[in-house]
Amino acid sequence: MVPSDLVVDLSRWQFAATALYHFLFVPLTLGLSFILAAMETVYVTTGRTIYKEMAQFWGKLFAINFALGVATGLTMEFEFGTNWSTYSYYVGDVFGAPLAVEGLMAFFMESTFVGMMLLGWHRLTRAQHLTVTWLVALGSNLSALWILVANGFMQDPQGATFNPFTQRLELTSFIHLLFNPDAQAKFVHTSLAGYVTAAIFVVGISAWYLGKGRHVELARRSLRMAALFGVLSSVGVITLGDALGFIDGGRQPTKLAAMEGLWETEQAPASFNAIAFPSQDEQRNLFSIKIPYLLSILVKHDLSTPIIGIKQLEQEAAQRIKNGIPALTALEAIQKNPDNKQALVTFDAHKKDLGYAFLLKRYAPDVAKATPSQIQKAAKDTIPEVWILFWSFRLMVVAGFAMLIFLVFATLYSLKTDCRRTGFLKIAPWFIPVPFFACEMGWVTAEVGRQPWTVYEQLPTWISASTHSASYMIFSLTGFVLLYSSFIVVEMYLMTKFVRQGPDEPGSRSGGSLAGQTVFAHPLLGPNRD
Repeated sequence: MVPSDLVVDLSRWQFAATALYHFLFVPLTLGLSFILAAMETVYVTTGRTIYKEMAQFWGKLFAINFALGVATGLTMEFEFGTNWSTYSYYVGDVFGAPLAVEGLMAFFMESTFVGMMLLGWHRLTRAQHLTVTWLVALGSNLSALWILVANGFMQDPQGATFNPFTQRLELTSFIHLLFNPDAQAKFVHTSLAGYVTAAIFVVGISAWYLGKGRHVELARRSLRMAALFGVLSSVGVITLGDALGFIDGGRQPTKLAAMEGLWETEQAPASFNAIAFPSQDEQRNLFSIKIPYLLSILVKHDLSTPIIGIKQLEQEAAQRIKNGIPALTALEAIQKNPDNKQALVTFDAHKKDLGYAFLLKRYAPDVAKATPSQIQKAAKDTIPEVWILFWSFRLMVVAGFAMLIFLVFATLYSLKTDCRRTGFLKIAPWFIPVPFFACEMGWVTAEVGRQPWTVYEQLPTWISASTHSASYMIFSLTGFVLLYSSFIVVEMYLMTKFVRQGPDEPGSRSGGSLAGQTVFAHPLLGPNRD
């Protein structure tokens, strides 16, 4: 029994909704943890208490974001089992390994030390507290590493092979899984995007304080540190984004062609569609503005290599579907008789295209009797939604360059000794949503571009979902949207409250950390060792 198309779509919407909500919290946690560690390092090495106040104030906002990020992230791992049971069975041995390591090593580490970081200002020595803060930053980023290793396997499955007797993908090399180029490039790209997000967050709020004439010294130093951190991170994001695009171009040509709205194969040097209105039904762009030579430079890093278009990729997919049919029929024979050696020989000869035959099974339950039109339908499925990819990618890129320009201006502004009220201080707070938007667009580009696969070229999405009823999926999807929307409201309320409240006065008992606040109050705080 396979799930209906409606249930598959609802399962995709539910996972997309929870992931996009969760991804609103993750980048800020990744970046702000390192900014906190940097501020506290300056405090410990120089002894200047203003940097302690900075670390404590931004630590409050980090704690709010961290708590809500954890709350939104926990459900996602359970969704794999509840809504994607076939996927979990098929790749659980591989996919579960990095997630288990993430839970045991990274998540427990950051969750343990974050409490010590927030409540330990009066109990730990400076060196001990600094160590704890760096461990929180390290744990947060290690958590991202293992999750993106798992995601990298879905984008480019390496380190595993399909076992026809268990009918599962099984781990063969943890090294190949860990050092998957897609996973490594995406980890650095995503982490740096988080640093940019946190930098603009700190710059925006600091600018707001400067514009109001409040907490001027803290805001001025925070703005300077965050702006410089953000500039360096922005350059890294753009550089690694280019590397990631180069890797995807080689491993996922359908994603690349869809991102570029490239219907026909282009001989080098290929032009870049700066603006276009793709029509998937007509397989052409209804309107486009091209920049000569640029696509070859961006995608191939040369001016001599042709770039394969969507129509040719569909033809190649049709051939792989035909080649996969013997593998699937042999697999069914092995399922009935594991001792069928001829079927095993046939399977081994065609197994690299088994996933393509799974695509065909959606239209031809008996793939051996598939018609040419059914094969063509399955081949068309290999192309993701072009207009979504085309525009999500461009919006992400435009936002990325806008953030770099903004942070360069912020850095130059921060170098002024007299931070007077200027237009920059008015604009900067309104720039805070931009990196969050860019991160969301990046996630859409990566995940929509992987379709129609949950594991690229191995397992189609249409057979990966659980066989729930549509009413159950509508009910749970509605519940998640309402619940997670309430988390966003809580986040915005608490952030606004603590930003308006500002840092605690120097020498106050809470010292600016959440210790002393009602939500984390403790009656027996130890002596302040500072």
